[in-house]
Amino acid sequence: MHTTLIDCATLHGSLGRPDWIVVDCRFDLADTTAGRRAYLEAHIPGARYADLERDLSGPRRTGAGRHPLPAPDRMREVFGRLGIGRGAQVVAYDAAGGMLAAARFWWMLRYMGHDAVAVLDGGWPAWLAAGYASEAGEQRIEPVRFEGEPRCERVVPIEAVLHARPLIDARDPARYRGEVEPIDPVAGHIPGAANHFCKNNLDGSGRFRPREELRAALGPLLESARGPATFYCGSGVTACHDILASVHAGYPEPRLYPGSWSEWCADPSRPVARG
Repeated sequence: MHTTLIDCATLHGSLGRPDWIVVDCRFDLADTTAGRRAYLEAHIPGARYADLERDLSGPRRTGAGRHPLPAPDRMREVFGRLGIGRGAQVVAYDAAGGMLAAARFWWMLRYMGHDAVAVLDGGWPAWLAAGYASEAGEQRIEPVRFEGEPRCERVVPIEAVLHARPLIDARDPARYRGEVEPIDPVAGHIPGAANHFCKNNLDGSGRFRPREELRAALGPLLESARGPATFYCGSGVTACHDILASVHAGYPEPRLYPGSWSEWCADPSRPVARG
């Protein structure tokens, strides 16, 4: 069972196995239809597509953040439509080292009780660089019944966030410090939060850094914790990348605050820290 990362050679050697399912999660926040267009043009053979906003997010509600988690029944419907049944080995990939939105898919599937899911290390660029084949068009999928149940202890609700320690912000340090805010209406971070920029989990090629490097970076934040750490980001997507890095490095799985900064800052009565 592959449960964190998988390399291109291993995936290539397993393509065509009926118990292996590949999911393309490419997405562009600036052009929300670009990921699906890219998938239709070329994707890993046999891959089916999951859209961050249509499949991996629930309906937007005032004050609920930009990418709220779907309800459990909706997750079951999406995973079943993708053909994910009991015993399937799932591999998710994107074109951003797992940040948009393969790690979100990985986290959601594990949250719903399916642990046999991994992120393709290096994603679509690594697959192309290795010279492996691709195919175009829509993949025909036989739907199945997905029967997972949510692991609610892996989620921190908004009313418990200020008591979560350690609390770690996965955004760019400048956004964390409140120096810039290109997306949300308020700049800054949740009081008491530390910062670990998710992009620092990757090397210059877009692959995850070796375990020992991840442990050196994450250890000071995680090893002193008396309980599970909690990660958040702008909307609950890239925080999953830090959770994936933590688990791959050998730490207990942290929790996710799904609403993240976009939910927190929607209410002006909530405290904001800067610097």
